[in-house]
Amino acid sequence: MLEGAMVDKVRVAAVQFSVTDDEAENLTTCLRMIDQAAAHEPMLMVLPEFVNRACLVRDFDKGYAQAISLDGPFLESISGKAIEHQCHIVINCTVRRANNTVSDTNILIGPDGKQLATSDKQVLIGAENEYIAKGTELCPIIQTSIGRIGMLSCMDGVLPETARGVALRGAQIICNTLNSFALDESTLHIPVRASENKVFVVAANKVGPLLPPEVTRDVAQTFGRNPSDFDGAGESQIVAPDGTILARAPFDEEGVAVADIDIALADKKIRPDGTDIYAARRPEIYGPIAVRSSTTSRSSALNKIEVAVYQTDKNAEDPIQEAVQSITDAAAQGIHLVVLPELFYLLEGITDDPIEAVKAGDCATKVLQEGLLGTETYAVTTVVADGHNGSYQHCAVLVGADGVVLRQRQMHPCARHPWATDLGDEIVTADMFWGRLALVAGGDVIFPEAYRLATLKDAHVVASPTALLERWEVETGLIERAAENRIAVVAATRPNNTCTSVIAASTIEFSSFDKPFRRFLNYPEVTVADVEPGLTKAVVYPIAASNRSMSPNTNVLENRPISLLGPMLRSNKEKQ
Repeated sequence: MLEGAMVDKVRVAAVQFSVTDDEAENLTTCLRMIDQAAAHEPMLMVLPEFVNRACLVRDFDKGYAQAISLDGPFLESISGKAIEHQCHIVINCTVRRANNTVSDTNILIGPDGKQLATSDKQVLIGAENEYIAKGTELCPIIQTSIGRIGMLSCMDGVLPETARGVALRGAQIICNTLNSFALDESTLHIPVRASENKVFVVAANKVGPLLPPEVTRDVAQTFGRNPSDFDGAGESQIVAPDGTILARAPFDEEGVAVADIDIALADKKIRPDGTDIYAARRPEIYGPIAVRSSTTSRSSALNKIEVAVYQTDKNAEDPIQEAVQSITDAAAQGIHLVVLPELFYLLEGITDDPIEAVKAGDCATKVLQEGLLGTETYAVTTVVADGHNGSYQHCAVLVGADGVVLRQRQMHPCARHPWATDLGDEIVTADMFWGRLALVAGGDVIFPEAYRLATLKDAHVVASPTALLERWEVETGLIERAAENRIAVVAATRPNNTCTSVIAASTIEFSSFDKPFRRFLNYPEVTVADVEPGLTKAVVYPIAASNRSMSPNTNVLENRPISLLGPMLRSNKEKQ
């Protein structure tokens, strides 16, 4: 493992500004904004993506001519500023490569002016595929005096794999360079990568026109929008490992977001229940994520169905009967699926007596079955089950009028259920009349890998009976699982002061350029239950999983960087 920083507190800055189609003008802007940021005395500053030229070039020769060289005057001038201000600078440009290709490249420059590392964008979007070559090597993790730094670019952060690979190899700070008009970058895709990996993220986006004027005009006319709708969405930010946004720049003005960070926090991977999120990973079961697939949700699906989450009342005299009554009411309203919290039938949802919990779980599922007789509604919760050789399982169960029709063992160890040692090794699914259902049980909900595995099984909807513990799980985590996989996520928890249940449903319209144009890159419809116990309903769209193409040549599932997923598959004991 790489060593830590030489300092405890690190001041970092995310710098945002507008870029034109004039390289000389852009260099002047970069130097001016670096000077502006330097007034705050940061040790690290991150600039946006494509700072040498406005993006979207459909002609390779033009794109190649507009790219810069790594040893040219543009970066030499940036290096001079790094020396002048004695700080690390991350900058992104299109770069001419020796093999007659163009890369979208992040460059980390040290306080001595030297280029410490480069990394090429792994996931391209839309027209970028026409003139930019995808990265073929992992971003290096750079040991510096201020900590371990990794880099990624824009679309890299909309999928989970790139940031995961950077974090797993020891990065404490992920620098994200962006060139995006999407309003959901700052509210979802940027902060979730910090909290799910428990690292700091410093993300710099643009403001002003992202495209050359003639392209902006044509695109705006096509969609009947104002040209400003295609401006950079700004809101460059610095995010802590718990998902807290420490600083954020304006939406539509150039500016600098600055924060002091405690770098050691990025080495603490422990959840409130004591689970180590990295030690609990099971790379041996993630193999399908690194295999090229052509899944398109081949199983049939309805346009929409009604689902619900049920939150238990901690003061209920008979929690099982109250839950059954709510589920019966839901069935009468035509709701197809109701998800309850994990172990809803146990006080506080925990046990230190798995033998008795097995018996109580059998009783609970029988009562649920009886309550569902004569309906087409199904309920999902978890139970304690007997495992192999005297062990125990924590299982999600799908219960209908015919009893338990699907069991899914929790796949990752979880400190709040230490008795659950017989773990599942794969996702299993059930084909319902409305589409394919998968279950992600209990503590598995914090692992993006679990939902990827469900998606690779062609799931349209994932039901997650769980116990949510951290605010980010509701604010970004489960929403992102729906977005990055194009599925519906129905997650139920016992309500508390931090978390409540959530339903996140990817919609039928998806592409950024679908009509009506929404200025969202990839954001589902979200229903969050209030803190009161009871039933919360929502509509979800199983058929949405059949469309995973964000734009031409960009698919949220098929464009994961297969050849660079080695870090996700390495044993936790191996040196990353």
